[in-house]
Amino acid sequence: MLIAHYEHRLPADYDLDIIRSRAAQRGALWNDVPDLYFKAFLLREAGRHGATGHSYSSLYLWRQEAAFSDFLAGRFRSVIDSFGRPRIDTRFVLDARKGQGKAARLAYREEVDIPRDADLAAVLAAEAERNREAAARPAIVATAVGVDVQQWRITRVQIAESELDAGTGAAAYQVLYLAAPLLSELPR
Repeated sequence: MLIAHYEHRLPADYDLDIIRSRAAQRGALWNDVPDLYFKAFLLREAGRHGATGHSYSSLYLWRQEAAFSDFLAGRFRSVIDSFGRPRIDTRFVLDARKGQGKAARLAYREEVDIPRDADLAAVLAAEAERNREAAARPAIVATAVGVDVQQWRITRVQIAESELDAGTGAAAYQVLYLAAPLLSELPR
């Protein structure tokens, strides 16, 4: 499994209704994509949920790397044509879960560095367990935790029905649309 996330900064005077409309129009096109657990169309709006500026982003949970590769060679063209080629953060998934929540309203992404001298096996096991515990909370729609093996960093993702205390370093995003073709296949 693979987490992929990219973000586009938007000017302060950008009409965010353009982004809302784009997500509403394009979201359903992702409802039946093979090997995709979910794609979240996300918005950070200055002054809401701790955001200091506007940004539009997409967050994916892919079943396998080949599906992500196919996306890059195909559907990703519309992203490049609209916004240019962004940096894509990818993470190998340690654990991913479906929660009890139904309506995705907010997404949280938190980055945590793995200390150089930490017992790597213990850290990875603890993060997978932490993710399983997070998925059991009632407001959670989905959770995933991944590792960046270049920066040795953990990425925690939570999609929720309501606001969470997701940690002081977590960035909160409004979920404009959640396409969830395989979400029901994730373990609870």
